[in-house]
Amino acid sequence: MKEKKKVLRSELKERLSRLDQKVYQAKSSIIHTVLFQQPDWLKAETIGVTLSQFPEVDTFAIIQKGWEEGKRMVVPKCYPEQKKMIFYEITSFEQVEKGYFNLFEPLPEKTKAVQKEDIDLLIVPGLGYSKDGYRIGFGGGYYDRFLMDFKGITLSLAFREQLVDEVPAETHDIPVQKLISEEGVIICYDR
Repeated sequence: MKEKKKVLRSELKERLSRLDQKVYQAKSSIIHTVLFQQPDWLKAETIGVTLSQFPEVDTFAIIQKGWEEGKRMVVPKCYPEQKKMIFYEITSFEQVEKGYFNLFEPLPEKTKAVQKEDIDLLIVPGLGYSKDGYRIGFGGGYYDRFLMDFKGITLSLAFREQLVDEVPAETHDIPVQKLISEEGVIICYDR
């Protein structure tokens, strides 16, 4: 299983590395438009999302839009010692810095922690996704642990290049409910 995931991660990274910047921006923009029309987005008051790094679907524009619409935008900080994430509300990009794995994370001293049960919509990151909502992440397992008892709505944003026929799933893997790509919306399952 680990070997299959390793090979798939490598293939997906290779596919994504070929995305040209203009195509990346255009596809991200289409995905944003679709997301902002979703009832899940419209109803959500508190939205959890990571701060993306190329070639992930751009989330900075999503956070900006959330602020414009008066939503609480919360981003995770990883605590490797405890292997857990805590989400913090950010109201400015000046409240983040490069942290764990060189990812942008909130500065706890400049932000406020938000409880898991207060997050209405969680945009779950990943490298690749199957149409049944299973994802292959970057290998840390942080989201798998976080999702175990998460009660809100989950969705992922993915370029067509990130969609695969099958993701090797393990018993602890939890699928997302919906996928949004530049080609539309895929309902994976309803809770």
